[in-house]
Order: sequence, then structure tokens, then C-alpha cells
Amino acid sequence: MSPGLALARRRLLQAPLLLLLVAAGCFLLLEAAPGDAVDAYLAGLGGDAGLVRALREAWGLDRSAGTRFLLYLAGLATGDLGTSLAFGRPVLELLLERLPITLALAGAATLLAALLGTGLGLLAGSRPGSAADRLASAVALVLNATPGFWLGILLVLLFAVRLRWLPSAGIETIGADYRGLARLLDQARHLVLPTLALGLVYAALYARILRAGMVEAWRSDFVRAARARGLPRGRIVLAHVARNALVPLVTVLGLHGAAMLGGSVVIETLFAVPGMGRLAVEAVIQRDHALLLGCVLASSLLVILVNLLVDLAYGRLDPRIELARDRP
Repeated sequence: MSPGLALARRRLLQAPLLLLLVAAGCFLLLEAAPGDAVDAYLAGLGGDAGLVRALREAWGLDRSAGTRFLLYLAGLATGDLGTSLAFGRPVLELLLERLPITLALAGAATLLAALLGTGLGLLAGSRPGSAADRLASAVALVLNATPGFWLGILLVLLFAVRLRWLPSAGIETIGADYRGLARLLDQARHLVLPTLALGLVYAALYARILRAGMVEAWRSDFVRAARARGLPRGRIVLAHVARNALVPLVTVLGLHGAAMLGGSVVIETLFAVPGMGRLAVEAVIQRDHALLLGCVLASSLLVILVNLLVDLAYGRLDPRIELARDRP
């Protein structure tokens, strides 16, 4: 069995235990927090003690925490994540409805950040100290110092309010009743501004990391040897300098990719994107423990998968890392 397949099998076997620990920790934190779904439901409506007692019995909140946790684990073992008290629908159904939206937003933002950040980093790190290096570094510094929510507001004011090129919020045009390809294009237009707001800030960080790694790689002995052999500068930059500088970049890309896949609460809220981030916020407001647990478990599973992809990428960029992993 190849090292990559062995690593994937080992990680997938560890995943159930990790998800169990995440579920237990999240459940204990929710139990320690004041209030429950009944308190959130009656906050604006009011009600007497009899109504409170009846709702807790109907929703199973009158049972002990240990009993509810065991019942939740029993359902989890069969693929049942419970029913959302706030929406009155199965949690799994809500997650499957919102997850593709977050995957599309996070995937597009990650791709934008990776391409733009790598391009700026290559431009800056290929000739350290040059005019191109100073220009790319200045652009990256400005973007990195800009808060994502503030950048999102500026994008809305420019492209949605002033120029009217793009929609300012939502995931599709309400009442348009688009079908097929037309609907996909409409949703893509709605995701342009959130993708820019989420991806540009990360792109600046990736550019600075790649540039720093390339500057360090230029001082390495293997680069001096490649230059002494008379290799073209472009080949040295791509095959030797940039490739070795990509390892720390992939690490940060994996961490940020997992965070974006978990849902960017600020960006999704700012642009009214109905993704996992907004769903988690609604679960917190409504004290919907089952829904919040489902969001946390889905995000944890995505983090596990992204970390696996990052480890596999390490082996492609530097085979020594993969060989060292299999040593006793």
C-alpha cells in the first residue's frame, strides 16, 4: 500500500473518535451555557410556568443531560443528527441544504486567494529587492491590513450601489425563477462579492508567506549549485526556489481553507449568504443545541478532510516529508 493510501486509511479510522470527542466537548459547553431552546422561544412571546414545563417535556429538555447525550449518540450512530427545534426540520436536511453554498463560497475564495497570493508571491520573491518586489509587497501589505468586513462594505458600495454591476446580498435573485444554467450563473454573480471579500485578505497573507520563503530559499546551497550549473533563472525560480517555499504556504492554506469551509460568519452575515456560518449563528440565537452540534460536527469533518489533503500535498512537494512520516 502506498504511503498516501496508508495515511488516508489511518486518518479515516481516527475520524470517528475525533468526532466523538468534539461532540462530547461541544455538548458539555452547551450544557454549561445559560438558557435553552424554550427560553429563547418564549423570550419575545412570554408564557407561564405550565407552558414552559409542557414545552420542555415536548422537546425532551426535561431529561437529564446524560440521558440526552446518550440518546444523541445513539441517533448519531445511525446517521440521525436530530431535529432542529428552531426550524422544525431534520438537522441533516438543513446541513445538506446549506453546505453546498458554503463549499462554493469557500472553494472559490480559497482558489482566488491561492492563485492571486501565489502570483504576487512569485512576482515579489523571484527578484527580492526589485521594483516588482516592492510593488507586490506593498499591495499585499495593504490587503493584509484591511479587515474583511470593511473590504466587503467597500465592494458593496462600489460594485452594487454605485456601478450596479453585481447584486449586494443573497444567493440568487428572488422571484426570477431561473432554471438550469441560468440559475447557476445567477448564483455565481451573487457569490462574486463575498468571494472577493473573503479571498483577497487571505491572498495577501499567502503572498507574504511565499515571498519570505523564496527569499530564504535563494540563500540555500542547492540554489547556489543550480545557478553554478547554469540552469535558466526561470527554472531555478519554479523548480527549486518556489517549490521549497510552498511547504509553509500549503500549511497556512490548509488552516485557512478549513476555517473558510467551516463557514465565514462575518462574510455570510454581511452578504446575507445562507450558508453554514449563518446557520450556526441562528442556532446560537435560538439555543438550538441539535442544530449547533450538527454544524460543529460537519465543520470538524471538513477540517479532517482538508488536513488530510494538506498532508498528502506535503508528500508531493517534498518526498522527504512523506518518507520521514513512515519511519518508526
